[in-house]
Amino acid sequence: MRAMILVMDSVGIGAAPDAATYGDEGADTIGHIAEACALGDADSDARAGPLHLPHLVGLGLGEASRLATGRELPGLAHRGDFGSQFGCASEQSRGKDTPSGHWEIAGVPVRFDWGYFPKTEPCFPQKLIDDLIAGAALPGILGNRHASGTEIIEQLGEHHLQSGKPICYTSADSVFQIAAHEQSFGLDRLYDVCRVARRLVDRFNIGRVIARPFTGTSPQDFKRTSHRRDFAVPPPEPTILDIAEAERRDIVSIGKIDDIFAHRGTGLNKRGDGNDALFDCLLEGWDHLADGGLLFANFVDFDTVYGHRRDVAGYALALERFDARLPELLNRLKSGDLLIVTADHGCDPTWAGSDHTREQVPVLLAGAPRHSPIGRRNGFADMGATVAHHLGLPPPACGVPF
Repeated sequence: MRAMILVMDSVGIGAAPDAATYGDEGADTIGHIAEACALGDADSDARAGPLHLPHLVGLGLGEASRLATGRELPGLAHRGDFGSQFGCASEQSRGKDTPSGHWEIAGVPVRFDWGYFPKTEPCFPQKLIDDLIAGAALPGILGNRHASGTEIIEQLGEHHLQSGKPICYTSADSVFQIAAHEQSFGLDRLYDVCRVARRLVDRFNIGRVIARPFTGTSPQDFKRTSHRRDFAVPPPEPTILDIAEAERRDIVSIGKIDDIFAHRGTGLNKRGDGNDALFDCLLEGWDHLADGGLLFANFVDFDTVYGHRRDVAGYALALERFDARLPELLNRLKSGDLLIVTADHGCDPTWAGSDHTREQVPVLLAGAPRHSPIGRRNGFADMGATVAHHLGLPPPACGVPF
């Protein structure tokens, strides 16, 4: 008996009930991708035609989306009986960021407000920057504004190489991001600068400091690498990971899960460059996970590579390639295993701007005995509670098992 929570980062299925408060009324990551594919607006050299996700549809993705929005999406309708259970969930946490979504999945909704930097230029308080420059022995910084990470590296990467000044920027999330060249600035030095920044932004209640290393010599070949690292504050209460650790269960985390949970209760971490490499890590981790163990995985490319860049065709292709590999996982499920496939927020690639979108998420189960329908869930924490119930762990503070 084992359990896995697999987070398809940003794969939302329609605006949350409170989406208008966030300016996201009408957002629908999966819905708008499916509609664009049906119209031929997501065709590319690598893919064409309607969105083809037979295995996710078989788990109930289309029906979960219809439950969330009332719409039947082209190519995602399921005909016949299900061998799994499906539902949708709306977030209780106040943010639409990665830590809030993941912590809530793990049983800890974020009840407080994160701190954010204003949409001004400069956006960071001068004392914060002065303290960072002094504390990290920097010649200065570049950026100091809200920006897309890829765009600001294209704009300032050459200046960074010439000056040695790291590029500091933020977004609509509670983040302080620092980009620097892996070779000329140094990866370890970038991490050290982020550790200094982490201490300095605590007083502003900032959720994450993110190291954004890149390579290349010009705007034409600058490329962010897989050595990103998030320096996050820890969850305010014990998560399902903490509970499993306290019970001495085997834990494997895939991708940036260890960073999201501030390396607390995350067990053995496996990372890969891209969704395919992460899927390889997931299969390896699952094959060696002991009875009673928990695997928690994040597939970040949907969000960072395609959602934030508003790349509809790329997002569609990434979903199809992910779906094509799902049988490798489903065929590894043994009697008593539980798989939950979900998301942490939306990032609608058809939406204005480059920020996350406040959306409902799918809740797709495989491997568990069929009981009552999951239906609509008020909060992501029911997933963590379900995992705890399945593994015979003490329940987290929030959440009701399905």
